[in-house]
Amino acid sequence: MLIFDRVFKRYPEAGDALSDVSFHLEKGDMTFLTGHSGAGKSTLLKLVAMIERSSRGQVLLDGQNLSQIRENQIPFLRRKLGLIFQDYKLLVDRSVFDNIALPLLVTGMGQYEVARRVRAALDKVGLLAKENSYPLALSGGEQQRIGIARAVVNKPAIILADEPTGNLDPELSAEIMLLFQQFKQVGVTVLIATHDIELINSFDYKVLQLEQGRLIN
Repeated sequence: MLIFDRVFKRYPEAGDALSDVSFHLEKGDMTFLTGHSGAGKSTLLKLVAMIERSSRGQVLLDGQNLSQIRENQIPFLRRKLGLIFQDYKLLVDRSVFDNIALPLLVTGMGQYEVARRVRAALDKVGLLAKENSYPLALSGGEQQRIGIARAVVNKPAIILADEPTGNLDPELSAEIMLLFQQFKQVGVTVLIATHDIELINSFDYKVLQLEQGRLIN
């Protein structure tokens, strides 16, 4: 599903953000990505999402070599991805329904199918009654669940979550992790970047640990 083969990422001013990183995630794996601030976690996620490209080495997603992807192919590749952020990145001037529908509308999907998928995603995260609400009227935990619904409405093959529980209390964090486990059970690959060691230790999942851009675990 996701392969990093001796991947380097160098920034001209800052040097190597990732150095000789190799790992392999299978379909349905749930994996934690951890490390100190500046270790390279966000850079690694950006390579998968094609926000950045590797300087050397190969990143393969579902059999596609990302170094060979042309710019005009990137939007189609991203349909395989569900991206979840710590700060939610919801559009505050649009309803919950419209926020979740956005990834589907840009593909040209019909309104009936959009509505069906949006409501199914909302039901999955337990917020079907909030479809007409606006983000600022929701709690932090509800906003994060809306972010998750938006990430999975396209039925992605892989979820990339960048500090998804960073702003949440332990009870809400546990709810979010339960959702991730449910996606894993239906074959979705889940990669969670976090520095929360207590959260990591609460689960028996694979851990990728970065230190100064190198994978040490």
